[in-house]
Amino acid sequence: MPRIKKILVANRGEIALRVIRAARELGLATVAIHSTVDEGALHVKFADESVCIGPPPARQSYLHIPAIISAAEITGADAVHPGYGFLAENAEFAEVCGRAGLTFIGPLPEHMRLMGDKVQARTAMAAHGLPILPGTGILRSDEEAMAAALEIGLPVIIKATAGGGGRGMKIVHDPAKLLQQLKTARAEALAGFGNEGVFIERFVDAPRHIEVQVIGDGKTVVALGERECSIQRRHQKLVEEAPSPALSPAERLALLERVGNAVSAIGYRSVGTLEFLFERQPDGEPRFYFMEMNPRIQVEHTVTEMVSGVDLLREQINIAMGQPLREAYLRERVKPNGHSIELRLNAEDPVTFAPSPGRITALHLPGGPGVRVDTHVYQGYVVPPNYDSLIAKLIVHDEDRPAAIARLRRALVECVVEGIKTNLDFHRRVVEHEDFVRGRLDTRFVERLLH
Repeated sequence: MPRIKKILVANRGEIALRVIRAARELGLATVAIHSTVDEGALHVKFADESVCIGPPPARQSYLHIPAIISAAEITGADAVHPGYGFLAENAEFAEVCGRAGLTFIGPLPEHMRLMGDKVQARTAMAAHGLPILPGTGILRSDEEAMAAALEIGLPVIIKATAGGGGRGMKIVHDPAKLLQQLKTARAEALAGFGNEGVFIERFVDAPRHIEVQVIGDGKTVVALGERECSIQRRHQKLVEEAPSPALSPAERLALLERVGNAVSAIGYRSVGTLEFLFERQPDGEPRFYFMEMNPRIQVEHTVTEMVSGVDLLREQINIAMGQPLREAYLRERVKPNGHSIELRLNAEDPVTFAPSPGRITALHLPGGPGVRVDTHVYQGYVVPPNYDSLIAKLIVHDEDRPAAIARLRRALVECVVEGIKTNLDFHRRVVEHEDFVRGRLDTRFVERLLH
């Protein structure tokens, strides 16, 4: 593969700035793209070059493939990094980049297609030794759905095969409501993903959500560690940490080896994350169920970086340039070093969780030992109403979980954002909650916190 010299970052916000920083440390030039409303964003200010590619609506800018390719051509970029969201998991975009002579910094298109279809992904990973919940393929008829639900046993969950973020997802407890929920799920899936395909899976009430970070060069895959992502609202993660307080060292090692072997079997290249539901049986036996794989960098990659010492963005770029995985170097970091926790700071009403765009009139971000803040905002920045409400990620690291929680509490005291509403107070409640302190987490934690 040719040496990359200039990367166009096909994204915005904190992840665009994160890519720019990794590229600069590798001696690579960067190009930022932006919509008209993002002209004053930090990723635009810190890139070597910038190109405005359209108006605020994402379909006319950050999702507009011809405009992105044109921006790469006029600036002489020879590679594209998609970040997360937008076009990060779009196999067609990766192929267009290849045809335009651009190195796509991410997985191969065939892996994006495989993992972009949850039914295919479940089948593939089950064939390579990962456990899955009882479920179906893509449902072809109402009759098939009803028969499958009764066979699996209620409650069941309907999921969009091309979905994510909770869209096209419905929990069914009553068979009389199945067909209506199925119709609604299909409509949401079609509107959100352009694909109405859905499938049914056994519903697990209040599991833990644990995911595993992998990195591969097409020949070797290493599972770097797991993250606990159980604190969610409407299937959107709010707090992540590494390692999970639910697993023993032996359970962790067994999970990582199993995941590494499964992903190695498909020849995966780049970074990726496999997501699992986890429940512990009454006899203490751990049960993991594979849900999906995200073939991209994750929002919460930061906590894995903090406990592994591996710069995932830098490794991802090196792999795209054809460099082999430093397997021995990475395997030494399977055992986590200390504990890390990330909070997603969102511009939203703390009661209704509705987005809260506007101008940030005062901003003080925490610092000190073991504190990291990934953000694209600054005092005077106007948070636009057009995109995701994430404005910053507050990450802490310390020698163990209690120390990390104490450091997080201190950092939250220092954090000041004025002019817009944020979920800062929500996070302050989380870190004081007895269940959080004791590591008693599951996907219904937020329900208990708010009620």
